[in-house]
Amino acid sequence: MAGVRGTTAMAKRFPALGSDQHPFQKPLLLYGVLCFVLGLAMYLTGVLLVFPRYLLNLHKLLDPVAEALVWYSGVPIMIGITLSLFDLLYMHKHKKPNVPVRFTPVQRRRVTVALTAYNDEESIAGAVEDFLLHPLVERVIVVSNNSSDRTFERAEAAGAITFNETAPGYGRCVFRCLSEAVRFEDTEFVVLCEGDSTFRAYDIEKLLAYAPHADIVNGTRTVEPLRQYLTQLSVFMYYGNIFVGKLLEAKHLGRGTITDMGTTYKLCRRDALIRLLPHLNPAVNLEFNAHLLDTALYQDLVLLECPITFHPRIGFSKGGNVDNWRGLVVGWRMIVGLVSDWKRYA
Repeated sequence: MAGVRGTTAMAKRFPALGSDQHPFQKPLLLYGVLCFVLGLAMYLTGVLLVFPRYLLNLHKLLDPVAEALVWYSGVPIMIGITLSLFDLLYMHKHKKPNVPVRFTPVQRRRVTVALTAYNDEESIAGAVEDFLLHPLVERVIVVSNNSSDRTFERAEAAGAITFNETAPGYGRCVFRCLSEAVRFEDTEFVVLCEGDSTFRAYDIEKLLAYAPHADIVNGTRTVEPLRQYLTQLSVFMYYGNIFVGKLLEAKHLGRGTITDMGTTYKLCRRDALIRLLPHLNPAVNLEFNAHLLDTALYQDLVLLECPITFHPRIGFSKGGNVDNWRGLVVGWRMIVGLVSDWKRYA
């Protein structure tokens, strides 16, 4: 257990991602997609300036701007197409791991569940009971992120092992969940989830079905029949989430198929988490799941996605799903983190 106890201290080092990156591993497709999007945005902005130009008679001021935007938008568009095609048609063969499909049998089908919680007194007891009743769950941990209501007391009364993380931030709460969960050596897997009842314990069976092939099985909420209509994931956030997931996929070309960057629900091998935790930075806030997945791929962990069900939350959202504007800000921070290798948090 010495290695586990040292996780928090080791995590302070947070080595820069990609600092020793091989030339073949440069994320040209990621850069290419972003260049293409930039060029497209320039072109559309130039076209849309037709309205203030004519309606407000601002020809003298805006005509040169619109002309420059439309004319020069072709530069980033062509750069983006060139980088993307080069990465896909040539570099891909150097990036995709030339290894057999992984199959590591599950020795013991028991999991430790760790739930994040922040002012979730209305939902936490039901979430704890749901997971405790699942036959594959050994125990349920709840980390309350310094909740001001009775979340901690209700989780404890429902049978959870409770911890209070006083440092604010979603990233610190998730990091504490994982750090506490890996201390239990009798379970081979840790299931990370939330205490707001948006996820269900019965999906553990599906996550475990993928476990022989991966170190981390990330739940994806993007399969429509499994996503209830009225949830906090709006249409804008739904497709924005897929877009950012594809940017991560482009960054690690050949390493994974990714469609959901914001879901908390995931299954992790305990030995993989012990290896991963020292490289995670809990200071990353609402975009922490993107940071976790990006870092896991950098550490050569095998990442798979599994369709999970998604339900309306009980209570009010406090994370990135508050509204579309909040979702846009979190998505933008995810993109900045992916491009900068999370250096702004170092």
